[in-house]
Amino acid sequence: MPNDAWSPPPVLLTVDLVILTLRQGDLHILLVERGEDPFRGMLALPGGFLNHDGEEILDAAHRELNEETALASRWVHLEQLAAYGDSGRDPRGRVVSVAHLAIAPGLPDPVAGTDATDAAWVPAEAVLSGERELAFDHRRIATDGIEHARTKLEFSSLATAFCGEQFTIAELQQVYEAVWGTALDTRNFYRKVQAAKGFIIPAGTDRRTTGGRPARLYKAGPKTVLFPPLTRPAPPATGQNTTGGDE
Repeated sequence: MPNDAWSPPPVLLTVDLVILTLRQGDLHILLVERGEDPFRGMLALPGGFLNHDGEEILDAAHRELNEETALASRWVHLEQLAAYGDSGRDPRGRVVSVAHLAIAPGLPDPVAGTDATDAAWVPAEAVLSGERELAFDHRRIATDGIEHARTKLEFSSLATAFCGEQFTIAELQQVYEAVWGTALDTRNFYRKVQAAKGFIIPAGTDRRTTGGRPARLYKAGPKTVLFPPLTRPAPPATGQNTTGGDE
């Protein structure tokens, strides 16, 4: 056995936030323009290092969320997503990121934090497709966060986090369509939502829509797990033969 004393390797810890909201009916993600090296001028997820060695990780996530959105945490769904610690992910050294997913309805225009020169809501599809290039491994983290939200919409009441305190079933359907990126049949969606007991409950008041017909308002129910689940439609097969003939 070697006699040399072991010493822990230097590792830094950050929190990164995948912040999602709906704007004009489309899923958007918050990105910042980095004002410092490395990757100065590139887009990235909001986040940063711990303030001090006594700061809890969740507290750091709440702090970064408040700095980027100016919203109190009680209005935002915030959960830990995953840890990312590949040795080459950050040119400054060994940096581990504990990523979090944050969701809230109608988030305001962002204000850039202390180490960013700009901040903006960007369509999620522009990140998923690679149209917007992100610093570090943030495209991977963003993709994981969006897919996590898509999956949780099937089995949990997460969709209500995208809505206001009261909402119509049509507005809830818009959430599913925006996050899943696909159109849904209205009657079928209504039937499935009503079948998931405790998912949503009547708010007790009605609101008139553009056509003058009252639309019933709902609010999040007591159940956080959906049964039966709202299964996501399968994407169309690529290269599928649509001419009706044999291949």
